[in-house]
Amino acid sequence: MGNNPERMCIGCRTMVAKTELFRVVKSPEGEVSIDRNGKKPGRGAYLCKSELCYKKALKSKALSRAFRAPISDKILQSMESLFCD
Repeated sequence: MGNNPERMCIGCRTMVAKTELFRVVKSPEGEVSIDRNGKKPGRGAYLCKSELCYKKALKSKALSRAFRAPISDKILQSMESLFCD
């Protein structure tokens, strides 16, 4: 067994190596942000690095459900720049 932890993408719902995913985190203070290093404290949700998974997550409101809170337009715009060319 290797040391490659897997997480579920909230867009496509498949298990993927953690290193292949973007992590979005809700801090203990309630702020949602993109965690580029995977080290920020708080509740994390993971997305594949693909536009398709991002759009599926938006359509299903998966991020809002994962964090039990609405996601700001600022965060969504920041995420869109990562996923969409």
